[in-house]
Amino acid sequence: MITRRSFIIASGMTALASTRVFGANDKIRIGVIGAGHRMKGLLDSADRAGSYEIVAVSDVYGPNRDAVKERSNGLATTHLDYREVLDKNIDAVIIASPDHWHVPMAVDALKAGKDVFLEKPVTHTIEEGATLTKAVRSGKQILQCGMQQRSWTHFRDAVDLIQAGSLGRVVQVRTYWWQNYQRNWVAKPIDQQALDWKMWLGSAPEQAFSDEKFAHWRWFWNFGGGAMTDLFTHWIDVVHWAMKADTPKQACMVADKYVFDQWDCPDTIQAAFRYPGFDVVYEGMMCSSIDDGGLEFRGTDATLKIDRGGFTVYREGVQRDQNPVLTAHSFRDGTITHMENFFECIKTRKEPNAPVEAGVAAARAGHIGNLAYNKGGQVNWPART
Repeated sequence: MITRRSFIIASGMTALASTRVFGANDKIRIGVIGAGHRMKGLLDSADRAGSYEIVAVSDVYGPNRDAVKERSNGLATTHLDYREVLDKNIDAVIIASPDHWHVPMAVDALKAGKDVFLEKPVTHTIEEGATLTKAVRSGKQILQCGMQQRSWTHFRDAVDLIQAGSLGRVVQVRTYWWQNYQRNWVAKPIDQQALDWKMWLGSAPEQAFSDEKFAHWRWFWNFGGGAMTDLFTHWIDVVHWAMKADTPKQACMVADKYVFDQWDCPDTIQAAFRYPGFDVVYEGMMCSSIDDGGLEFRGTDATLKIDRGGFTVYREGVQRDQNPVLTAHSFRDGTITHMENFFECIKTRKEPNAPVEAGVAAARAGHIGNLAYNKGGQVNWPART
């Protein structure tokens, strides 16, 4: 039987599904896909970003579904299969599933005529970048990548300073991020009776359930890409944005599993990337959280140091007591502003602050770093066939 929706999808006429005209007081109707820890943070930001309602939620773990239903005051329908959410009368979906589900879920949502907020990294493999980009650009749907720095006020000001030449010629960018999984990210036991593990695996190879994989999936190649696609992705996106260059020519990575031998991905990393005219370095480890994360743009005239709390600019050639010459502090979590931008774009149909190309490029840089690690420490890009 051919339904209106199946005809729309089969004929590529997905734009018809997103023609709702919003009144001043209309709520955006949202479907939640992947209702774990990160989704809770996104919904906390959405609560402060604008008028919306959760219509439906899907997750393979029952307690996650129930938590979102309770959050919706019992109004949201609950589903094991995310495709059932796409059948609902919704304007958009927020996707915060494990990485290996990102592109399949986003592509299905776009085909169904839904706008999409897609958590980073937007891809699980380099090849998926072309698939996701085509899915977005062949239609009229909005896709906002979860690169919230693009909406964070002090990051936008810092990028303006860099692009205006205030630092002189920037030839080196240092990025870093330290976290402590021994203290802050301890896996909690899961009720396996409430979990559909086979559906959680999806396209991943069949394997036995473990609390470690379910909780720390980012550190297993079947589901994530470790620090390079989790943490580094945020910072390299800022570099791409500020420096107007989004593809490294060469990557080197020295890394190992010094602490968490049960993971696939390394817990301690030193990486370097060569871009046209400048270099980027990254360092981090997962059992020390002193210093957290940030970036340093080092130019011939000045250096800008930035993190999620603010930024400072230090001028070359002045006395120490005259530095820093400029300081800015964050006054609001950029995820709230990023969600505001997404909600606005749903209504206006304007390009979001973090378009698909930005998300794909940021993820690709992390994938290239991992490729270098798995190829003995170094790789040129594009890779020779």
